[in-house]
Amino acid sequence: MAVGPTTRRRQLGADLRRLRELNGLTLEEAGARVGISKATLSRYETKEGSVKWPAVDALCREYGASDEERLALVELAKGAKIQGWWRSLADPIPESMNLMLTLEDEVIREDHYACMYIPGLLQTREYAEAIHRASEMQCPEREVQHMVDIRMKRQELLQRQNPPHIWCVIDEAAIRRMVGGHEVMRAQLRHVLSMSELPHVTVQVLPFSTGAHAAAVGSFVVLCGPNPDLDVVYVDILGGGLFMEKPPELERYRLAFQYLKAQALDLKSSAQLIHRINKEL
Repeated sequence: MAVGPTTRRRQLGADLRRLRELNGLTLEEAGARVGISKATLSRYETKEGSVKWPAVDALCREYGASDEERLALVELAKGAKIQGWWRSLADPIPESMNLMLTLEDEVIREDHYACMYIPGLLQTREYAEAIHRASEMQCPEREVQHMVDIRMKRQELLQRQNPPHIWCVIDEAAIRRMVGGHEVMRAQLRHVLSMSELPHVTVQVLPFSTGAHAAAVGSFVVLCGPNPDLDVVYVDILGGGLFMEKPPELERYRLAFQYLKAQALDLKSSAQLIHRINKEL
């Protein structure tokens, strides 16, 4: 998969910080040498906001970067300006969803643990509508439809020529939780079974019989891009989501997901359990 603008932007920030620290310069000292403020350089390094490639070029020269590295970082700065499809939406979207869409547009793999609901990428429209209508915020119907439209559009990444691999470990509670009524739930479970037959979608069920497990904290997604150093964890919280990218945090969630995969049913047994629960509805 080609490297997208968000990966470029995050790689650029990491490289600029590395070069500055190799030179033993503070943000204020480095910024003063090229005529930009400490706050601006801090934004460059923390991957926030837009970045001007001439400033990147000047910083690389001050840091003594090789011509090859300087040109590579300038190209990263230029490529980071490209925007995704969701930027043109008429209605605003929550900031956490904005970042999720930005990151997800470039992933090569997503590892999902879902304890409350079926993962968004596998939801039917009716199921997603029922979730949003049940929100504690009591969203107006127009907002419900807007958010569901985004979710349905987001699912198109599964139909790409080179789609990411989606690995879902779904708690039995999410399979059994009645969302939207019997008909909606039956259709949702049939959809999960259908999607699990795709070569790039893997579904496992974590049964109640497992008991205590490795992710009692709640649902999360590990978003994996072309560069493992830039992976991100998304954790569901009330009213949005929390993103984590520090190495110890990433390692903790990666390890938790490996344990969850080991504790969950195998693919055949998972499909059989979903089918059995569907028949019980």
